[in-house]
Amino acid sequence: MCGIVGVVSNSMVNQVIYDALLLLQHRGQDAVGIATNHDSSFAMYKGNGLVRDVFRTRNMRSLPGNVGIGHVRYPTAGSISEEEAQPFYVNAPFGITLAHNGNLTNAEQLKRELFKNDRRHINTDSDSEVLLNVLAHEIQEATSSYSLDPAALFKAIARLHQRVRGAYAVVAQIAGFGLIGFRDPYGIRPLCLGILESEKGNDYMLASESVALEGLGFKFVRDIAPGEAILIDEDRQLFSQQCAENPSLNPCAFEYVYLARPDSVLDGASVYATRLKMGEYLAEQVRHQMASGAIDVVMPIPDSSRPAAMQLALKLNLEYREGFIKNRYIGRTFIMPGNVSRRKSVRQKLNAIGAEFKGKSVLLVDDSIVRGTTSREIVQMARESGAKRVIFASAAPPVKFANVYGIDMPTRQELIGHGRSREEIGREITADMLIYQEISAMRQAIADVNPLLNNLEASCFDGNYITGDITREYLEKLEAKRNNLKMTSEEVSACQLHLNLTRSE
Repeated sequence: MCGIVGVVSNSMVNQVIYDALLLLQHRGQDAVGIATNHDSSFAMYKGNGLVRDVFRTRNMRSLPGNVGIGHVRYPTAGSISEEEAQPFYVNAPFGITLAHNGNLTNAEQLKRELFKNDRRHINTDSDSEVLLNVLAHEIQEATSSYSLDPAALFKAIARLHQRVRGAYAVVAQIAGFGLIGFRDPYGIRPLCLGILESEKGNDYMLASESVALEGLGFKFVRDIAPGEAILIDEDRQLFSQQCAENPSLNPCAFEYVYLARPDSVLDGASVYATRLKMGEYLAEQVRHQMASGAIDVVMPIPDSSRPAAMQLALKLNLEYREGFIKNRYIGRTFIMPGNVSRRKSVRQKLNAIGAEFKGKSVLLVDDSIVRGTTSREIVQMARESGAKRVIFASAAPPVKFANVYGIDMPTRQELIGHGRSREEIGREITADMLIYQEISAMRQAIADVNPLLNNLEASCFDGNYITGDITREYLEKLEAKRNNLKMTSEEVSACQLHLNLTRSE
């Protein structure tokens, strides 16, 4: 998962992009990059770390221009090199920079085609670089001269849709031409358009979430449709065209469960409202499985489960309390390498308020359970704080399958929900009882907020890969690659720890 933003403005865009990336920081905490265009020349700066840590005043001054794109990257297996930080750049044709959120499921095939047929060489293991080179090649094929017009660009993106498989929301800039954005034909990853009106003319922003627009004064216009492409040229004229055959809207359910900020609206559905609905449906599960009076208090696992927990407590007329205080300067834990790192991070990230637990039967509500390491530590913290009984409820169904569309989830063997019953998972996390949301209820919660969202990409819950090209062999190869990269990542982490200890001595 990543966050992307693109801006066309009357004035310098470097600060606006920086501020937008801060608002999208929850979508990526591993690396960040900004590329701007000035007088048909690109300037770019990127590196590993948070937005506030990577950029200094001198870096911002080196990014002139009224058009630019930015990217924040979530820490993924194998993505430990600054070379894989985005945006990526190619110099032919015209010069293009690109930032991408998602994952290409046929990246290896495309890489071979690019080398053999298109004479393009890929320098990293990033599928985003593959996507950039496919786009560059198709633009080159669609233009008969060194001039580019909207029709040729949309033709190139239509051809890209025919070649590329997987999930992709993209912002890119073409030197001397403008900013483009497009989504895959299934609309798996989000992308929206905003406008800022002024006497000097309109400024435009494309971003992963509406919160990036609204936080900077842009008015939300609409979501980019699946398969659609948007062009905003350097004169700030806007063009759009549907470039895919038979597109359909299938947004990722996990965006609503966990990934997106609650104050965002994705594809016409308020993330906050969908989480409230998930709490209502989860309350029905609790009502059916628990005897009246068996629960003294409901507590959320901060932060994304709070709306569901509040609504559940309201529906069941139970007391709601904040039992854990979160340290907001610790990153998300479900993809941190190694169980020891995750357990330590949980203890650093959350601290229990003992008085709220002592002698009580506590219902803990979380947004989801992935590996179970975090859940187990939280249950233990509740017991250590004096809880008489600990019931654990997940606002999402069991995560049983790998995600191949841009969320770096563990392998199936590492997923606590894979191959285990609810009772077995409950024992693994040491809860007295475990309650899961039903898949149908999760789907209905999102559809209740926007009835048009009746088709969701929910493969990590149901194993149905919407693009239709995912085989057992593909998943096995992906897991084998991930395991190898995981070992490499842990070795690198060990080396970094050794260096830090050496420096401290």
